[in-house]
Amino acid sequence: MSSSPERSPQGTPATDGPRPRRLTYAAVLAALEGLALVVGGVWILVLGLTGDPDDRQQAVTGGVTLVVLALLPLLAARGLLARRSWSRGPAVITQIMALPVAYNLLQADSMAIPAGIALAAVAIAALVLLLNGETTRALGIRGPGNAQK
Repeated sequence: MSSSPERSPQGTPATDGPRPRRLTYAAVLAALEGLALVVGGVWILVLGLTGDPDDRQQAVTGGVTLVVLALLPLLAARGLLARRSWSRGPAVITQIMALPVAYNLLQADSMAIPAGIALAAVAIAALVLLLNGETTRALGIRGPGNAQK
């Protein structure tokens, strides 16, 4: 008998226990990042359409791009809450992509520095939560050499 959870055909761990808090916190952080991208994208889009930008097409494209990029962390957050094993990959990718953005914000001589600090803190905290052993077990992810036979 194996100590790792059995998996259902949908790729979710077959556990009836409560979702670990670390997994819930990771999902919340991913969702917050996704919501921030949506808000930023809508803000840029609205300013591009109603304001007087240098390049209206570039502003609209940037806004739409941010809204579309928001789908990755939002879908990952939904998958994490539902304990889908596939969701950890997109969530980790989102955090890794956030780190260079945070670094660039920290290099600015403006009000962007606090945003860079916040983004870096959220990305690092989310990575720690996502790579935690308890989270891995709750998602039914097996490490190398632990494949079911």
